[in-house]
Amino acid sequence: MTAAGHPLPASGTPASGADPTERFGARAAAYARARPGYPDFVVAALAQALQLSRSAQVVDVGCGTGLSAEPFLRAGYRVIGVEPNASMRALALERLAGAAGFRAVAGRAEATGLPSACADLMIAAQAFHWFDVPATRAEALRVLRPPAHAALFWNDRLSEGSPFCVGYEQLVRAFSAEYAELRHRHERADSIDAFFGHRRWRTITVTHGDELDYARLADRLNSASYMPPPEDARHAPMMLALQELFASTARHGVVTMEFETRVLYGELAPD
Repeated sequence: MTAAGHPLPASGTPASGADPTERFGARAAAYARARPGYPDFVVAALAQALQLSRSAQVVDVGCGTGLSAEPFLRAGYRVIGVEPNASMRALALERLAGAAGFRAVAGRAEATGLPSACADLMIAAQAFHWFDVPATRAEALRVLRPPAHAALFWNDRLSEGSPFCVGYEQLVRAFSAEYAELRHRHERADSIDAFFGHRRWRTITVTHGDELDYARLADRLNSASYMPPPEDARHAPMMLALQELFASTARHGVVTMEFETRVLYGELAPD
């Protein structure tokens, strides 16, 4: 399936001007506790589509706390996580300490520090929109053995379908001006085409839900880099609004946040 009809994240630097590698440092613990993982189904489907061998080496750029590496490790692949933020990288090593096939290195998507032709697949999960596309493409072509396969993952939170989903979207929009800008940037597809070097990339899509008690829901909200941090005057009223939303929509002590996981994959055209 192609990208027709799907809004796509775009590359670039956030309007705040903050270094994207530092945006999550103070939020790393909340991120590790509460962000959703990626379904095993999408890894199996991707491996089949790319005819990925069991001995394949995966490089996960912007690996964060290791959530995106986890399903590949469960499937038996070796994963090198590349993460510039020391706090996030430390949490990835802690999370995946029991996984023999994982190691993490300090580096960026644009400069991984890895040897040339060392990997069979490069992935980026919930991170591509922070990358410099031309530099990341050049680095991918250097690091990957031919055929240069890459896959971009997103967990897109659904904003409709239940009172909770609608209310949470309204809350995020009310307390974050940057969120609306980021959503607008997601309408561009040119950066995806530029990364692959063509428009023939394909998509795997699966929907899933994540049940959250209030503590995990609060961590989920606070893990978002575009939401007010605790020292911001808007944080207290935001958390009060979250408590009210949870009280009015929770069933049996949990709410369900719905996601559509999309994997955009293909072979990078040579330069």
